[in-house]
Amino acid sequence: MAEKANVTKRTIDYYTTLGLLKAERSPSNYRYYDYSSIERIAFIEKCKGDGLSLEEIKNKVISQFSEEVDVLELRLKIQDLEKDVTKALSQLKESDPNKYEHFKKKLSNESLSLIQSLLLLLS
Repeated sequence: MAEKANVTKRTIDYYTTLGLLKAERSPSNYRYYDYSSIERIAFIEKCKGDGLSLEEIKNKVISQFSEEVDVLELRLKIQDLEKDVTKALSQLKESDPNKYEHFKKKLSNESLSLIQSLLLLLS
């Protein structure tokens, strides 16, 4: 990613920390960026070249890429919810296997998706 965007890895880490870039995490905790991130980095670098402050750049990035940011943030929240539900089910399985099996039989994939969507709307 850094090579394709012509910046350092440290720059990407910094932009991610500032919230200028969003990354998805793999199960092994590696960060993955989509191809639009290269466009975003080019935009950030141009703004830096124009002498804008990081706060000004962040505001421009948010307005320029707001729809993309919203979709990515929703995806990340859904991933977090999936982890939370998986963890809760795992704990239930360990503490009360019978209750877990009963719950598992009643919960379809569609139900799980609906629960996750509702939790997302409530947060």
